[in-house]
Amino acid sequence: MTKTVIFDLDGLMIDSEKISYELYRDFLELYGHPFSIGEYAQGYSGHTGVENMVSLIETYRLPIGTEEGLQWVNKREEMYMDRGVDLKEGVKELLEYLRAGGRGIVLAISSTRDRAVNVLKAHGIDGYFDYMVFGADIERGKPYPDIFLKACEKAGEKPEECLVLEDSEAGIQAACRAHVPVICVPDMKKPAREYQEMTEAVYDSLLKVMGYLENQ
Repeated sequence: MTKTVIFDLDGLMIDSEKISYELYRDFLELYGHPFSIGEYAQGYSGHTGVENMVSLIETYRLPIGTEEGLQWVNKREEMYMDRGVDLKEGVKELLEYLRAGGRGIVLAISSTRDRAVNVLKAHGIDGYFDYMVFGADIERGKPYPDIFLKACEKAGEKPEECLVLEDSEAGIQAACRAHVPVICVPDMKKPAREYQEMTEAVYDSLLKVMGYLENQ
């Protein structure tokens, strides 16, 4: 039985991937490079900001350092996020279901505490989470298992007693390496078959996770 559910944030709970795409598109436009949403979905969705910036600089041979690029993107992201970011379908319903059922709820994400908490507070759902794990709490990001192992540790549960909810291939890999069952709810990019086979299920909505838990 699943005792604790571990949530990703971007692309799973909030519709932020389109914002991330717009950020990188605008960034590359500064240097005269077009950037399609397909390119973003294929090569950048689900990766950390540092990984993406390093890749952009190398791929497009940009005359800029990683730190300078990150500063530009992070500053611009604040402007984009201030306009508001929508919750994905089923987020509140699933959180309420988990709370009513007495299951633990953990947030495990690669980004910063302030950014995540501000988004959750804006939607009134920050209080649902028993614990939170951020990029600063671990040494290695996804696809390494560190973030989900830390989440299980904070929850005081064995990996097999937890369930990870993810939208990306890197997240699926990380959960599997941590030996935590994982359900994928894809955003822009449906995972390749090899990654789908690592999951308990692939759903088109978080609402369907409740049915999975009911049938355990």
